[in-house]
Amino acid sequence: MAEEAEEIGIWAKDKFCLTIEEASRYFGIGEKLRKLVNSNPDPGFVIQNGVKIPIKRQRFEQFFDKLSSI
Repeated sequence: MAEEAEEIGIWAKDKFCLTIEEASRYFGIGEKLRKLVNSNPDPGFVIQNGVKIPIKRQRFEQFFDKLSSI
């Protein structure tokens, strides 16, 4: 499991956008990310692309740093 997390960290840190699944694994928060996106109408870290929900990695990191709980 730790090895998988390291692999995710290596490629994900260089990507501008992550899918919900990639971001969930990268930040270690599971499917709570989907609920977080749905409960924040304009969080500033989401790009609406039809049914796909790309997450702006750096913007989400800034948002995530300010949270005290999920």
